[in-house]
Amino acid sequence: MAALKERFYDFLTEEDEPRACKAIPEEACTNVPKNFTLNIANGTLTKLAEKIISPNLTLAWIMDFFGASSAMIGALVPVKDAGSLLPQLAVSGKIRSFAVRKYFWAVSALVQAFAWLAAAGHIFYGNEDTIPIVLLILLAVFSVASGVASVAYKDVIAKTIPKNTRGQMLSYRSTFGGILSLIAGVVLVFFIQNEADKSIYGFLFLFSSLLWFIASIIFFMIKEEKGATEGGRNPLQEVKAGIKLIKDETNFRNFLFTRALLMAVPLLQPFYVLVAKDIDNTTWSLLGYLIIVNGLANIISSPFWGKIADQSATRLMRISSFIAIGGGVFALLFYFASDWNLGFFAFLPVFFINGIAYSGARLSRKTYLVDYAPDDNRATYVSVANTFIGLFTLVAAGFGVVAQLFGLPAQIIFFMSLLVLAIVLSFRLKSV
Repeated sequence: MAALKERFYDFLTEEDEPRACKAIPEEACTNVPKNFTLNIANGTLTKLAEKIISPNLTLAWIMDFFGASSAMIGALVPVKDAGSLLPQLAVSGKIRSFAVRKYFWAVSALVQAFAWLAAAGHIFYGNEDTIPIVLLILLAVFSVASGVASVAYKDVIAKTIPKNTRGQMLSYRSTFGGILSLIAGVVLVFFIQNEADKSIYGFLFLFSSLLWFIASIIFFMIKEEKGATEGGRNPLQEVKAGIKLIKDETNFRNFLFTRALLMAVPLLQPFYVLVAKDIDNTTWSLLGYLIIVNGLANIISSPFWGKIADQSATRLMRISSFIAIGGGVFALLFYFASDWNLGFFAFLPVFFINGIAYSGARLSRKTYLVDYAPDDNRATYVSVANTFIGLFTLVAAGFGVVAQLFGLPAQIIFFMSLLVLAIVLSFRLKSV
């Protein structure tokens, strides 16, 4: 088994020279192939689970089926983002006081598994009228657990995966997860949509719960060496340390603003959906095609993005922004050519382009943060960054007023302008 993991690692990383373990403890070097393989297996399962129950696509679909109001459906993404990002600053200090941090991710995944198991149970046996509110509450629980896991995960990566292969490892998680997500999208288009009923949605939650449970076991098997435990702080001390970090570190502050501006890539997506609905008045038949297109974007782009991220995460930020801007130009041209009646499928490339850009933007900021943050204080850097983005997400919820006041083209141009600023600001980031 160990030899198989070695060959798998060498094949994916194209490594045919003696292994150079950059930025991880020397004693962890012999465990790299095992950890690399387990990380990819874990990520493949979680990426699939996230696609099966995703707040902005599948969960919204399920909530609508059970009669949720538009206000509740609109609250899904804010609940998910706020739940996963805002509490991280409070828990990062506690995580630092533990020498081995993989258990935080493993236990958090179990909480996520039980949250979706409870959702499945309520769909099968609970009061159908209360399903939407129960799902919203369970999403909040799921998201808080996700936030705790996020802080621990980046720290575990930094201790177990060499710096020069982290981007590749993250990209393969996305690629293999994207392949399975593509299959899931096909199922949604050709099976679930045509035979939608209560039991099918219950089984979706049940299957996602099983994936999170297996992912927890796999992550528990990762070999993590003990790390520094000094500097543990309570939540109030952690908040103060976070504020001081933002004030004192110019480069970290620039990264936070660059990462916030890169949020324009995923924020563009719902407005592209609005353009698509203007083209073709479809309902949920659009959902499966979007999952398929996004899955293809991940599969095709992730391996390339991983290698670029390992060479220069800031370069990948710029490339992703340029691609997203190109998608915006395509959307604008399509919008103003509406008289040509090109149809919805001619607009699908916009979603594909934006999916490729989002995959690169997400990988670039993850890789940069893990590589830049110091080993003895990484949890604080991660939690400060995520809390900052959580707050920015709340502000970004009001960006839709641009479309209401000035129309969809102005909204798209607004986000494209943010990406131009992201490109400019990325040149001020230090190389890591």
